[in-house]
Amino acid sequence: MSEFCDLHNHSTFSDGTDTPTRLLELAQERGLAAIALTDHNTVAGLPEFLKAAEGKTVQAIAGTEFSTDYKGTELHILGLFLKPEHFAPITELLEDYRLRKEQSNRDLVEKLRAAGYLIDYETIKNSTPEGQVNRALIAAELTRQGYTESIQAAFKQLLKPKHGYYTPPERFSPFETIRFIKSLGAVAVLAHPFLNLNEEELREFLAEAVPCGLDAMETFYSTYDEETTATAKKIADEFGILHSGGSDYHGGNKPHIQMGIGQGNLAISNELTAALAKRVK
Repeated sequence: MSEFCDLHNHSTFSDGTDTPTRLLELAQERGLAAIALTDHNTVAGLPEFLKAAEGKTVQAIAGTEFSTDYKGTELHILGLFLKPEHFAPITELLEDYRLRKEQSNRDLVEKLRAAGYLIDYETIKNSTPEGQVNRALIAAELTRQGYTESIQAAFKQLLKPKHGYYTPPERFSPFETIRFIKSLGAVAVLAHPFLNLNEEELREFLAEAVPCGLDAMETFYSTYDEETTATAKKIADEFGILHSGGSDYHGGNKPHIQMGIGQGNLAISNELTAALAKRVK
């Protein structure tokens, strides 16, 4: 049996290009023991994901990735080991955010059009089977039309708030989000902390988040080098929280990142999955 897992993946229900069913097929092909589906701010793909896992040797872990705001910085909190009875309350919680996000994305496209980037919101919406628009899909359309060289370049040049086109929607508090996840009996994980925080900021955050019930943070991640991984492990151990890890696989929208191996640097022990599972209530 495989010794490896990937606890952070996206499907067509947010900004990935593979269906939930295809994610399970890929995991099986690559010999993974477990994968999590963690689409952004939605659980809509989880019923298909869990159904597709039937009869497969891969353990399917239902999750979602909540967008939160911490002192003006966007932080992502994963809820892992969700159960079907959790889907309705999560969907209800996220509905207001979904509407705010849709308006934010429509405003972004209109500002870009006014600046001469002739992209169309409905075209972008129709480019994904589930019609869930976000900045990654807008970046993909900018790249497709030749305005930017890549999705990464679109973010760097146009799609960050500092460029004046994008105004983020109001987001949840990370601490309220952690408490909500724990109220369901699920597992709360801080995603890719060093994409958004430095060491001092991370320690400050964890000092408040751990008492709220934070279970773990991603110490293994596609863009981390050995030094960053070692630092993340050290800080997780300082605060007595578990380690987690994932590729943050998005399929064709992030072609440099592959499920299970990231940029070729990942090999996440499935022992992490077992340790996290023990936190489920």
